[in-house]
Amino acid sequence: MIVSLIMGTVIEFDVHVGLGKVRADDDRDFMFHCAEIVDGSRDIAVGARVTFRLVTKFGREEAFAVTAC
Repeated sequence: MIVSLIMGTVIEFDVHVGLGKVRADDDRDFMFHCAEIVDGSRDIAVGARVTFRLVTKFGREEAFAVTAC
């Protein structure tokens, strides 16, 4: 299955917990874990433009392969 890239903006990120939220350009919000940040930094700035893909975990869609643009 091919999963297309989605564009969005990081709207929340808690470096201490490692959880964040990204808002897709179509106004849907998705949670992500810092381990999903592709560059390995485990940190990303609120307001950063990103691309990401979706995966279903625990019955909900989450962002993965989060990459700063």
